[in-house]
Amino acid sequence: MEKRPPRRAPAPNPADVVFGIHPVQEVLESGKEIERVLLQKEVQNPTFNEIMAECRRRHIPIMRVPGERLDRVTRKNHQGIMAFIAAVQYASLDHVISTAYAEGRSPLVLVLDRITDVGNFGAITRTAECTGVDAIVIPDRGAARINSDAYKTSAGALGHVAVCREHSLVGTIHFLKSNGLQMVACTEKAQNSFYEVDYTLPTAIVMGSEEDGIAPEVLALCEREAKIPVLGKIGSLNVSVATGVVLYEAIRQKIMAA
Repeated sequence: MEKRPPRRAPAPNPADVVFGIHPVQEVLESGKEIERVLLQKEVQNPTFNEIMAECRRRHIPIMRVPGERLDRVTRKNHQGIMAFIAAVQYASLDHVISTAYAEGRSPLVLVLDRITDVGNFGAITRTAECTGVDAIVIPDRGAARINSDAYKTSAGALGHVAVCREHSLVGTIHFLKSNGLQMVACTEKAQNSFYEVDYTLPTAIVMGSEEDGIAPEVLALCEREAKIPVLGKIGSLNVSVATGVVLYEAIRQKIMAA
């Protein structure tokens, strides 16, 4: 996969952002999926504690940031707080896995370890939907924003594939393994080709970040490591392209075995 320096995230769509204490409280009470909440470091407000408690209860990431970061999003009176609304309703990974088994299918799950580029995430989601992936797993921190730009880049696929936001990828991998899924880490450091993996088995495919690949603690939990052969001089593929290559090998095997 291609390794490159991280890019600055694009400016959020105004429709994805709610700012001000009461508007943020209202959107939390509405039950909408919240991508993350930003709180200004310099502002101390008793209501912030209530909001933070609700965010923790719902496992919504909270970030304390300088006021300049909030000002870059809006010059209006944000009162030191803003919430980013997610473009999807997050799914329960437990429900996704149990449903696949109940339907007599081998689950196919895609785990994205810190894929931060919205364009890459959207392209991956589109391919995942086309190849029948049961769920895409992302961490609650260090992942691309699931906003209107991601939805647009995915060509609407985000509306048709389950996305599961998990607090710990390490804990998630333990859960997947306990439910019978083999963990396949796609990395150019692997000795074996991705063609050697049997994807007809219950499988979770792990793809690493654009910058530094799969985190060591995640890689250590994967039973299989697989690489995509590269004959050119560059030596690696863009992560969305690499994901597509692996997923279409998985679907080829499933079709041949049917």
